[in-house]
Amino acid sequence: MKRSLIVLLCILFFSQIKAQTDSLPGFIKDSLDTYVNRALQQWQIPGAAVCVVKNGKVVVMKGYGVREAGSNNAVDENTLFMIGSNSKAFTATAMAMLDAEKKLSLDDKVQKWLPSFKLNDPWVTKETNLRDLLCHRLGFETFQGDFMYFDSDLSAAEVFERFAKVKPMYGFRSKWGYTNAAFGVAGEVIHQVSGKPWGDFIRERIFQPLGMNNSLALSKDIHNASNKASAHTVVMGELRKISYGNIDNIAPAGSISSSVQDMSKWVMALLDNGKLNGKEIIPAAAIQQTRVPHSILGNGGHMFNKAHFSLYGLGWFMEEYAGRKIVRTQLV
Repeated sequence: MKRSLIVLLCILFFSQIKAQTDSLPGFIKDSLDTYVNRALQQWQIPGAAVCVVKNGKVVVMKGYGVREAGSNNAVDENTLFMIGSNSKAFTATAMAMLDAEKKLSLDDKVQKWLPSFKLNDPWVTKETNLRDLLCHRLGFETFQGDFMYFDSDLSAAEVFERFAKVKPMYGFRSKWGYTNAAFGVAGEVIHQVSGKPWGDFIRERIFQPLGMNNSLALSKDIHNASNKASAHTVVMGELRKISYGNIDNIAPAGSISSSVQDMSKWVMALLDNGKLNGKEIIPAAAIQQTRVPHSILGNGGHMFNKAHFSLYGLGWFMEEYAGRKIVRTQLV
């Protein structure tokens, strides 16, 4: 979303392989506050919330800065932030849950559930399956067409109609390209299969069982929240408050608002194969489905280390750092 800063939600890192632990307590004790506060200053971010989960337990959870530039309202563990494309992991997990429950197959053609589904090419329309929607392999360039939908007055149905008219730049399944509208279609499939609108399904099957009691599925709902971080952007070097975007027409791609308190429960469940406090909330099979590589991004790489691969599963990026597997998402 250009250089817009939806003021940073929470910094939540997790890996399937046990991270180095010897230096972690020292870093948290000696350097974490300095690191975060310096980042807020350098990036011109009013506030953030940070949580570190280690060995299935919260090591640290705290807020930094303020909810709105120029205010004295401090960020705390219950402050809501829009979590952007972290929403995609919820959508992919929801569909994988339906797959685990045998209510659909991730290999089903989209038209089995949405006969009206269309893309620019009739053959691609017929062949597109549910996995294709969730792993960005429809042939679109990253963000191709997306900015027609963001913060517009288009309905979801109108988004799908226009999405069908965009000619992809590449061949079907030939190239990875970030496609938000495809996740909107996935949300409609969830509605058709479960009988519940995407937002209701996320609330009832994920938020409530995990105790994510402050989280909101739709962007329209954050306006009435009392403890929320405002959205800001930088204009000619100056930080300015802006209105939250209306993105409920492609809600499954990025409309969720959550707090670091709530997101810690989501992360702990993901780290324990869908269990929280010993109780299964999400089938382990669904968790694993989302981590199966589907698309190749390239060799990968980091500022201070070389990576050997960069892949995309269902709603998750997958790569390695110093030989350790990383599963992550991002704000886009």
